[in-house]
Amino acid sequence: MQMISVSILPLLAAAAIRFVAGALWYSPIAFSAAWCSAVGMSEAQMKAGLPKGIAVELIGSLVMAFVLTYAVGYAGASSLVAGALVGFWIWLGFIAVVILSATAYEQRPLKLFFINGGFNLVALLLMGALLAVWH
Repeated sequence: MQMISVSILPLLAAAAIRFVAGALWYSPIAFSAAWCSAVGMSEAQMKAGLPKGIAVELIGSLVMAFVLTYAVGYAGASSLVAGALVGFWIWLGFIAVVILSATAYEQRPLKLFFINGGFNLVALLLMGALLAVWH
């Protein structure tokens, strides 16, 4: 297996990008109302779940940044575009497939796939771009 160097600052920055993107994406200025509607949840219910959700999101963002660091390294990506492409392929092959399948099995509206999938796409594009140029 190829040795990949993992630097802590880019990893933390990539995780922070995902966390901030999620906070904005699911905020009232973007998709919180549409997301609540799609999952059948009130704003009060959503807010009640925030502490647990935030904790899971922080850990998940760190794990995703760590794994994406390896994917970017294995791909040899060293430019913004190359890093974003790695993020795109990871999204398409793993994230989009899982979210779309869950949406179909749970008989949720397709807009839920676009909301959740869109967030993950944007986050992975940004994270991949950052990790490719800052390693």
